[in-house]
Amino acid sequence: MLTEFLSVLCLGLSLGFEDEKKNETLPKPSLSALSSLVVGYRGNVTLRCQSHFQNVTFVLGKLQDSRYRQEQRSTGHKAEFLLTHLEPKDAGMYFCAYKTMVSQEWSGESEYLQLKVRANRLIFAATFSCLSISILFLAIFFINRCTQHGSSHGDPTKRTSHSEFPKQEATGEW
Repeated sequence: MLTEFLSVLCLGLSLGFEDEKKNETLPKPSLSALSSLVVGYRGNVTLRCQSHFQNVTFVLGKLQDSRYRQEQRSTGHKAEFLLTHLEPKDAGMYFCAYKTMVSQEWSGESEYLQLKVRANRLIFAATFSCLSISILFLAIFFINRCTQHGSSHGDPTKRTSHSEFPKQEATGEW
């Protein structure tokens, strides 16, 4: 009877320990960039997520875009996510999380990393130049229209004197 009691007690304790383990939350991972977090237009950056455990599945997410999600399995403690051909729309707050093969529940999110993507100065300069040329063209066009329109309302005697010029030439009078 004592052996049955000890068996049941050990079984109960081990089941309770497993339940406790399931309720434990996994420690947050850390997220870092392998280079600068300010990236040029169409540039690349690698984000590294690290956990305290091996054999985990990592996920990289973006705070402003719930649909953004990259998953990666790792036998080690870390995973590296390469972000390529970045554009201004890719800027934002990134985070990572992980789950172990045993727990199948996601850890808490890492601290957020703010990724910035600089606009290409050449594109900005070209856009500014095209805009300036367009405004200049419109200004010349309107000035020309206003000048032509304004000259038709001039002094009618000036037009008469010009129209008499050929008559004076024909009579030979100067």
